[in-house]
Amino acid sequence: MKTKFLTQLLGLVLICFGLTNCTDPYKLKTDTFEDALVVEATITNQMQKQTVKLSRTFRFEDLIPAFEENADVTVTDSDGNVYPFEQSNNVYTSVNEFQAVPGKLYHLTIITSDGKKYTSSKEVLPTDTPLQELTASVQTIDNIRGVEIKAKSYDPSSTSHYYRFEYEETYKIIAPKWRTFKPKVTRDAMDNPVIVYIPHTEETRTCYSTDKSTDILLLNTNETPEDRVDFPVRFISTQNYIMSHRYTILVHQYVQNLHAYNYYKALKKLSGSGSVLSPNQPGYLVGNIKSVNNPSEKVIGFFDVSSVSSKRLFFNYADLFPGEALPPYKVTCDEQAYKFCFNLLDRFCKGDQVLDHIKYRTKTIIGTNDDPIPIYIMTPMACAECTSFSSNIVPPFWE
Repeated sequence: MKTKFLTQLLGLVLICFGLTNCTDPYKLKTDTFEDALVVEATITNQMQKQTVKLSRTFRFEDLIPAFEENADVTVTDSDGNVYPFEQSNNVYTSVNEFQAVPGKLYHLTIITSDGKKYTSSKEVLPTDTPLQELTASVQTIDNIRGVEIKAKSYDPSSTSHYYRFEYEETYKIIAPKWRTFKPKVTRDAMDNPVIVYIPHTEETRTCYSTDKSTDILLLNTNETPEDRVDFPVRFISTQNYIMSHRYTILVHQYVQNLHAYNYYKALKKLSGSGSVLSPNQPGYLVGNIKSVNNPSEKVIGFFDVSSVSSKRLFFNYADLFPGEALPPYKVTCDEQAYKFCFNLLDRFCKGDQVLDHIKYRTKTIIGTNDDPIPIYIMTPMACAECTSFSSNIVPPFWE
């Protein structure tokens, strides 16, 4: 989830690190680029196939990071057990399921295809403090009314302290201008374009979209009387269409050690400073992974061993805001009339525009007046068919 963000952000820092003045945009040339390995690895106490993501920092003109292929990736514990990983779909996945257990030390080893070796410090599993509850309540924050979602947990031993949160939110979408038909362009005997209506062959009115958190969400309870979590994971404005109907959020709570917490805190500060090209450069962000062959080589990322627990919450907009109007839709669903003719002398003829909208699926027809020349009422495609930007597949966890 964070790989592209992490590689691009810290790649920019590495580029600036080699410049004398990062405020001069003309000096940001490709020849200042510094290639570095990027590692994203979190091993948890869940019995599952664990994953490690490897990529490279990339240039401004590149759109995506380059996946580090054909590496030899292993995790080793303090009892000498070795857990090998195999490459699959741009990620390295452990061959067998395993889990981090209390009292053992774990370290990551990477040998790239060119023979370079990297290893992490030895990390131990922190206290397992389960996420106990998720709550959703109507709140007004900074003069914005909406729903605040909080994660709650408690460690009576007061040994957890350092928490990181991630979430996945899924929401139901109902296209407000949906019709039982959709337009199709055919040709008559004179080869003139004719629009006919056909039924939909798949569900296009109701869809489901899923988004993952991108912010770094951290909590430190060291300064509080108890090791108690009451953390606002998500705030959704009443102007956000994602909770118009039914909404669910799956929250993951990670308990980290101090070193991992400080790393993510520094990364969060770096990403939230407004611009990574600002004069106040934090420089290279040191993690816990080093090059064995060349100790001065920069390696980006962190090998994290965390205890994790998860909770899911559902709610309906109507339950929290009974009788209130729905939030504005994803796009403005205006309706526009198009005269379906091709007379160049008639400035009201919009036949070519109608055909282009149908061909490129930018707008669709939701109504017509056929007397005497067809006038089609069109609206943005997203307003009539949610599958133009979302999925009609019902998630397996949906209730």
